[in-house]
Amino acid sequence: MFNQDKEQVVEEVLEGTDNIVTEKISEENSSSTPAVNVAEIQDYLNPKLFHKVKVVKEIDLIKDLNSDGSLIDSELEALYEGTFGDISEHSLIQGRVVGMNDRDVLIDIGFKSEGIIDRSEFKKDDLPSIGDQVEVYLEFIEDASGNTILSKEKADFMRRWKELNDAFENESLITGTVIRRIKGGLIVDLGVVQAFLPGSQVDVRPIQDFDVYLDKEIELRIVKFNEARKNIVVSHKIILEDSLKEQREALFQELEVGSVLEGRVKNITDFGVFVDLGGIDGLLHITDLSWGRVNHPSEVIGMNDSITVKVIEYDEERKRVSLGLKQLAPHPWDEVEVKYPISNVVKGKVVSLTNYGCFIELEPGVEGLIHVSEISWTKHIKNPAEVYSMGDEVEAKVLFIDSNERKISLGVKQLTPDPWDEIEEKYMVETVHKCKVQNLTQFGAFAELEEGIDGLIHVSDLSWTKVIKHPKEVVEKGQELEVKILEVSRENRRISLGYRQVLEDPWPAIISTYDAGNEVSGEIIRVLDKGIIIQLENEVEGIIPFGKMSKKDRKTLAAQYEVGANLSGLVMKVSPEDKKVILYKEELAGAGRRNSATDEVKQYLNNQKTNSGEKLELPQELLDIASQAEKDGENGKNNETENTSEKQE
Repeated sequence: MFNQDKEQVVEEVLEGTDNIVTEKISEENSSSTPAVNVAEIQDYLNPKLFHKVKVVKEIDLIKDLNSDGSLIDSELEALYEGTFGDISEHSLIQGRVVGMNDRDVLIDIGFKSEGIIDRSEFKKDDLPSIGDQVEVYLEFIEDASGNTILSKEKADFMRRWKELNDAFENESLITGTVIRRIKGGLIVDLGVVQAFLPGSQVDVRPIQDFDVYLDKEIELRIVKFNEARKNIVVSHKIILEDSLKEQREALFQELEVGSVLEGRVKNITDFGVFVDLGGIDGLLHITDLSWGRVNHPSEVIGMNDSITVKVIEYDEERKRVSLGLKQLAPHPWDEVEVKYPISNVVKGKVVSLTNYGCFIELEPGVEGLIHVSEISWTKHIKNPAEVYSMGDEVEAKVLFIDSNERKISLGVKQLTPDPWDEIEEKYMVETVHKCKVQNLTQFGAFAELEEGIDGLIHVSDLSWTKVIKHPKEVVEKGQELEVKILEVSRENRRISLGYRQVLEDPWPAIISTYDAGNEVSGEIIRVLDKGIIIQLENEVEGIIPFGKMSKKDRKTLAAQYEVGANLSGLVMKVSPEDKKVILYKEELAGAGRRNSATDEVKQYLNNQKTNSGEKLELPQELLDIASQAEKDGENGKNNETENTSEKQE
């Protein structure tokens, strides 16, 4: 600072010399002399004119200025330097108001010039008067214009910042006003300085609506003070916790399992409810809210509700308390056998659906199961959801109670008479009834006699003459038929139906038509490994078996015949049981046995009477061959049909 003053003195000396030269030139120009002599002007610029001017360097000022005494008095210098001892930029200083205009307020801070503060930094109702002492912040000793710049706002901020820093270090309480809401919390005005109040630090219980705190003054404690970032975080919760600490300790000493306490619901979650017991938070788990099913705690309890709870467990070290609400009421299973006697009809609400049945809530904590088999006497129900929905009101009969396992079996079908009790009287064997085909399977067709009562038409009972491999060859779903009752079993809940039995049996007429020894012909419909099947009249099939021969010879022989070609043979036997007419053909009898078999057949045919009422007795060997060929042919056809069905599926 002192060096700067010395430089200023030198500059003033030089400026004084320049002023002398400038004034001299001005006087010459303003004289009445009509013309200016250039030579004379140059004399004024002659360096000899400045031979008496002493040029002082900075180092000379440092060494000799005080000893010289000709420029600055030592006492004056001491006084002058004293004015700068306590003044430095970016610091708080005291000043006195010495002037004011429409834009600025002039403050004397003991410097060579007054400092300037923008008038807008003062509140309109707090504008200082001339002579008032004001604490200000020195921003710049001298700006580009040579003015000393001061700030009232920054002075207030610095002063308040220091106070808050002291409060943070001493853990003192402060007061602030909530001015606005932001994401995650609130902004609090601490007087010039603003602080952040996180939402989790507002209260000991979760806050649902922060707007209720706006414009309210609350006590706070500073929990984070960041000098570099000028950031302050405050808490109101910590004050409340401190005040509740003693109360909490006293309450824990008095806690006992089984104690009944009053509390207030402070938070609701998916798994339970947190209850404020007056300094201690207890958890009321969802399973301890009610003896009945509770999907969410909000179904039973609301926020801020006052409730009475029972202490069922507590851990003093971990400060955890487990509470119960349902424990204050008697267990509903204590008198369940008295309330719900067996065979009584009860009402309840569907509270759960499973694959095997539905659970009915008779009262909170008491549920009964309606098994899927107990829903209907007649319908085959695969899933209870086909009949019931959640929340449905259902009537049922109590079937069984197991108090130890806490199980109640209920039935719905028991509320109506069992139609199978009188089924044998209603559907007597050999009677004919109308029905409707409901479903087709590989082994037969299910037909509905009445709602819920179905009977089975086996595939063998669909036709007198045709060998049916699948019911769809004769009937279709939804078709109405007349059937005959073949068998009724109330115990097994089964009814056997016959479709062909409604029609007259054609086999007596067929037997008379196909006399043994007659030659008949028909179209080949199947060629099997052991015989050929042909279509005869009256929708009857004939089978011509191959004789005894090797498998290779049979394949060679079978390859000579094609489906659709005509083939004839001699009638050997009519078999209604197998729905076949067994035929004989010499070419198919086999090479090794052909002659002997042919001779035997001819001999029998010549010696046997063939009246219409007589039956031809054929050699057993030929009958065995025909029978085996028929069985092999049927097995082959069945395999073929099953393979086709699997491919379709």
